[in-house]
Amino acid sequence: MIDKSKQGPTVMRNGDPAVRSIVQAGIRLILEQQTPGGAYPASPSFSAYAGYCWFRDGSYIADAMSAAGHIESAERFFDWCSNALTSRTGRIRRIVAESLAGRPVAGDQMLPTRFTLDGAEGSDDWWDFQLDGYGTWLWALAEHSARHDRPLARWAEAIDLTVDYLSVSWQRPCYDWWEESAQHVHVSTLGCIASGLASIAQSGLIEESLSERAASTAHQIRRRVQDEGVQDAHLTKWLGTDTVDASLVSLIAPMNFLSPHGPLSAGTIAVIEEQLTVDNGVHRYLADTYYGGGQWPLLSCFLGLAHAASGNRTRAHELLEWAASTAGANDELPEQVDHHLLDTDHLQPWNERWGSSASPLLWSHAMFIRLAIALGLPYDTADLTPAPTAKESAK
Repeated sequence: MIDKSKQGPTVMRNGDPAVRSIVQAGIRLILEQQTPGGAYPASPSFSAYAGYCWFRDGSYIADAMSAAGHIESAERFFDWCSNALTSRTGRIRRIVAESLAGRPVAGDQMLPTRFTLDGAEGSDDWWDFQLDGYGTWLWALAEHSARHDRPLARWAEAIDLTVDYLSVSWQRPCYDWWEESAQHVHVSTLGCIASGLASIAQSGLIEESLSERAASTAHQIRRRVQDEGVQDAHLTKWLGTDTVDASLVSLIAPMNFLSPHGPLSAGTIAVIEEQLTVDNGVHRYLADTYYGGGQWPLLSCFLGLAHAASGNRTRAHELLEWAASTAGANDELPEQVDHHLLDTDHLQPWNERWGSSASPLLWSHAMFIRLAIALGLPYDTADLTPAPTAKESAK
């Protein structure tokens, strides 16, 4: 268990202008950093992230921008995803055909989790075989369509490819959200896939046979999770274990895999609060050593979204306040902070290899925006046009 005896950082009230300032800064940052082709770089200043866009991170960023009313930004990202998929149509069709024939391709031949900003695949080694992001992009697309009454025809081919790819691949072990533990089938991954498939099937805007295939696969995944991914009335980190991971709360909200008012949601929230939350900062999982096992603002926001959806808005406000307290210069939110480290011996080696924690992290800003909007906190939408780049200013 985590030692909860230490006090965390002083928090601010979320009615404070500082919270609204962070929301505005996050929207502006995302608009400034998005490429003309639609990619959202994970972090502009962290070496391993700057030149890459993840389907996972990007989909949550697009959802936040959609919720904030920036329709064009979200749709440019969906275009980027669509182009990444349709440019690999032959590869995806081969993966599907081989899987259906009982000859699934090796993990290094599956689609990667991240792409360069122009949609190419990176040349450096990475923990690439991850499935959750492809489900998350379907979910974000369906949410956006429903939120703004937008048609899906422009992404029809990419949707078809994604449904087929996930329908034959969802049972395979792969890396999790954190690019670890590739030998397991992760419950967060399954939930993201099922949410994406179910959401796109329920849109009523795709071809009937494709919708039926997506819905059927989502139903199979739900049964698998119920049978093998639940222990002691809570979701588990992967199938067949009793440990937990903070990414699980995303399946309550915003992913809607679980009913927010059901007993499984209540049990999952309770165990994440008990095992992984200290002074409102949330760890990934108990055995985490990355950056010494720090606390992640985006995970506090995910937990806040789960609480808000289940009706505990007071707790959601507290979690948003903690995330706001981690902001640095220019209201920038980091990937994680070194409060209540789980393994202090790993912090110095991490800093020597990578430097300080990635900041700003666009995904952190996205989840802060998303929780603030879910709580109905006001923010000024005026004057959020991206500042000109140095190159543009010189013209």
